[in-house]
Amino acid sequence: MKNLIIVAFSMITLQATEIFGQQNPLPSPYQTPFETVPFDRLKTEDFMPAIQTAIANGRSEVLSIADNPSAPNFDNTILALEQAGRDINRIFKIISNLNSMETTPAIQKSVREISPLLTEYRNDISMNEKLFIRVKKVYENRNELKLDTERKMLLEKTYKSFARNGALLDKIAQEKLRNVNKELAELSIKFGENVLSETNQFALLVEEESKLKGLPGFVLDAAREAAAKDGKQGWKFTLQAPSYSPFMQYAENRELRKTLFMAFQKRGYNDNVNNNSAIIQRLVELRHDKARILGYETWADYILEERMANDKGKVTAFLEELRTYAEPKAIMEMEELTAYAKKCGFEEDSLQRWDYAYYMEKLKKEKFDINDEILKPYFKLEYVIEGLFGLCNDLFGITFRKNTEIKTWHLDVMVYEIYDRNGEFLAIWYGDYFPRPGKRAGAWNNTLQDQWIQNGKEFRPHVLNICNFSKPAGGKPSLLTFDEVETLYHEFGHALHNIFADGNFASLTGTNVPWDFVELPSQIMENFANEPALLQKFARHYETGEPIPVELIEKLKKSTTFMSGMANIRQLSFGLTDMAWHGKKPEGKSIEEVEKSADITRKFYPGVKGIAVSPAFSHIFAGGYSAGYYSYKWSEVLDADAYEAFKEKGIFSKEVAESFRSNILSKGGSEHPMDLYIKFRGREPKPEAMLKRSGLIVRP
Repeated sequence: MKNLIIVAFSMITLQATEIFGQQNPLPSPYQTPFETVPFDRLKTEDFMPAIQTAIANGRSEVLSIADNPSAPNFDNTILALEQAGRDINRIFKIISNLNSMETTPAIQKSVREISPLLTEYRNDISMNEKLFIRVKKVYENRNELKLDTERKMLLEKTYKSFARNGALLDKIAQEKLRNVNKELAELSIKFGENVLSETNQFALLVEEESKLKGLPGFVLDAAREAAAKDGKQGWKFTLQAPSYSPFMQYAENRELRKTLFMAFQKRGYNDNVNNNSAIIQRLVELRHDKARILGYETWADYILEERMANDKGKVTAFLEELRTYAEPKAIMEMEELTAYAKKCGFEEDSLQRWDYAYYMEKLKKEKFDINDEILKPYFKLEYVIEGLFGLCNDLFGITFRKNTEIKTWHLDVMVYEIYDRNGEFLAIWYGDYFPRPGKRAGAWNNTLQDQWIQNGKEFRPHVLNICNFSKPAGGKPSLLTFDEVETLYHEFGHALHNIFADGNFASLTGTNVPWDFVELPSQIMENFANEPALLQKFARHYETGEPIPVELIEKLKKSTTFMSGMANIRQLSFGLTDMAWHGKKPEGKSIEEVEKSADITRKFYPGVKGIAVSPAFSHIFAGGYSAGYYSYKWSEVLDADAYEAFKEKGIFSKEVAESFRSNILSKGGSEHPMDLYIKFRGREPKPEAMLKRSGLIVRP
């Protein structure tokens, strides 16, 4: 069997070489500034031949490792594997990122065709018996090799990767796993395509201005321009966040709020070709099958083995403990909100889900005299970015140079070169901040190139921050809500994890860390966005240039824990729903039945038929957060506790910032995350800071 696998590898390599030769349609290094991706020269039809050529070359590299007659050691086996297939990663990063940022039917088709090829390639490596024997031999001799911490981690991760991907299985089980992996990859892609399609297909066109009472000018301006682009009169509202969220907050027309809400909550759950119900059931079933094949009780057991919270019981207990703090506060908040709504003329016993944001915004305005309409003029996108860059210069000494020559995937994208305090080049950073039809919703960080060192040459990262903020409209620039300001800071926190990467191996640098640790840098940056001293530096009126008034900052600060009980309940509900799908054997229950047992927000609202969270829950069904959504709350404990270190020595403390950079940001996944945290903080994290910050317990 071993020889058959090797013969198959060789035949595929020969066939690919005969067809494509050695000419890769997407060659590297690129003859561009900083070897950046030449997006202006990319052709979709090149993606498949490029990835096929890269896979053929990758197979050849892997075969040479497996067939090496020399005794296996770290360099000729573990390091060689780390460096094999570089072109595959490079090319697929381009394709997968484009599929999220600027997709087309042709790109989606390419991704669907490429995905099984990559799955097969990865399966062939992890199930190559001859190769695994070499890896296992190095792993068994690890105590005699005198490796440094980073190399020990790479060795351990390499061995575990083989073991967790089928190397220890017999051939029959390996074949089952191959089929499961292939179908999982295909279904995950299809799930994401369906959500994007549902999001893009819906539009609410309102032709009578009288139906739009309550909506601020910035919302109306954007909606009018959106309608005009379609050649229509009136106001167009969509399910994209910059359109959907303010409509739900401000629109007095309850029926229209319900219409928009139902459309949003039915994404992937309509009776059409985009329905994700069957895909969810199959994904959950396949994940469970994969876990069982590999010797784990459930998918959560498989996933959590490589997380800080390495036990599903610990995760559930963590979420339930936070619930004991959040639920009593949420009950009081909803009682107050309902009473307020009735004072405003609401006649029903309970608020519906499409009423919550509207009355919450009105009550917030009454209690704190603050809302997005008051704040947005002080948060011009360019000013917010300027403040962010200034903060990073104050903390870490880094500088930013705008580059207008580097090609991007869309005209809206901005590019900066980033330099260290000593003038050394650190990274290329792309900022893409506006929604469009080919771009998925939400906000995220990714890379086109990670950081690593090979043969004495260091490759510095090319980092992406992708968000969906309101575009300039009505003659006004892009003005952010404060939530969007926090989102911008959040994603740049992820970017810093990549920007400061300082290691030898790409698989261990930057954000290549356990999922319940990856949110620490991003969430700690959100804290700075709330600091009065920083707000006074960058928040200024886009027309007058006047800095944000001190009294407005004080109101903003006071409002930070407003409805925090409900906000926590919402996040906990997502985590519990995730665990309900992945923490037990699939029981064939419907989406409605699973969510009924886990969605703790249902306690606060009347039931609504025909809606569900799971069919558009891309984090766990199309992203990497399955059995891991709890990590947002887990990381909140870490970031609140870590930020106390800044507060103890001054929020702009260069000493603390340098410790955070050297012990957390630059280390990536080269050490166990708890070890890194203790090096920074001097102890393990405590939950009190997060509970106090959220207003769930009273500060002494």
